[in-house]
Amino acid sequence: MNEYQPSAFKNLIVWRKGMDVALLSCRLANKLPKEEQFGLANQIRRCAVSIPSNIAEGSRRGSKKEFKQFLRIAAGSAAELETQLILAQDIYANNPEKVLSLLNEVERMIESLSQKI
Repeated sequence: MNEYQPSAFKNLIVWRKGMDVALLSCRLANKLPKEEQFGLANQIRRCAVSIPSNIAEGSRRGSKKEFKQFLRIAAGSAAELETQLILAQDIYANNPEKVLSLLNEVERMIESLSQKI
């Protein structure tokens, strides 16, 4: 695998899909009411960005063990994001179905990649 070359993380499908999750999540967070911009919306943005960020950082750490650790962190951020999106949906009647579907795909891909390393 080429994960350890400079910028090779950009070739990982899981990173690209993680970027899509982050983009969709940030857009959804921006649509939350103004009073949530420093609360739930901020949390959504932070953990959404954490998913591809940890995949990228882990891929550059130089060891399979460290990469797997960062994939576990990304998976934790994905679970946190899923919880926050469901909460936003329940409170504000938002429709995060597209991002939740993509997020579930990313979670499966992170798990699969982690097992292959």
